Amino acid sequence: MESKLNAFSDYIVYADESGDHSLESIDPNYPIFVLCFCVFKKETYSSSIIQKINELKFKYFGHDNIILHSHEIRKRTHNFLFLNDKSIEKKFLTDVTSIIKKIDFKIISCVINKAELKNKYSKPDNPYHISLKFCIERLYRYLKSIDEKNLNSTTHIVFEARGKKEDDELELEFRRLIDSGTAFMPKNADFKIHIADKKTNSTGLQIADLIAHPIGRYCLNKNQDNQAFRVVEDKLLRNENKDYNGLGIKYFP
Repeated sequence: MESKLNAFSDYIVYADESGDHSLESIDPNYPIFVLCFCVFKKETYSSSIIQKINELKFKYFGHDNIILHSHEIRKRTHNFLFLNDKSIEKKFLTDVTSIIKKIDFKIISCVINKAELKNKYSKPDNPYHISLKFCIERLYRYLKSIDEKNLNSTTHIVFEARGKKEDDELELEFRRLIDSGTAFMPKNADFKIHIADKKTNSTGLQIADLIAHPIGRYCLNKNQDNQAFRVVEDKLLRNENKDYNGLGIKYFP
């Protein structure tokens, strides 16, 4: 069945997480789970954002068949061993920072403190499912505030594949949320899930990956210097009073 060209919204969403959603073993140094939605206008994404990221890859790797992965960059492993040269690392991080700062998109995130969740609820829900609900509700609100026509067109939300069991659980929960709706989102909102393998080398997924961890670090210690968070802070979804608490960052519980 062919797609109707006018059936899609003007926006595309890429999602990634930081930390794991397990409540069984909680890392005391990072006891949180972060889900991050990066919302791009398709026209901007396709015409300039992909180009800027590829130019960065050509500059530092000589080709664009490379995946920017936050953990590997921070640990300087695998394809990022060259960052052990401090002078090159500084240039690379400056260039990445400059790109993120200049490109236009919105961030919707949810940060779950897993230790607090376990203490507050006798039978806490899956942190991923909680985060998914909060992020989708805020995405609905954002698209409605821009132009209601986008709510009558399909908006795709792209997640990175994590494994068959995890992907099946995510898709089931996503469809349950859409079918049943929530207090802040009607039933059958026109959102569609797409799970992409890391090997697809998606620019949007890589940007989401770079952003999730700084948000988590900021929520763990707001007094610690966090240059990466300062760069993404302007992208956080805000209310009419320019406050991003509860929108750009939903902290729970």
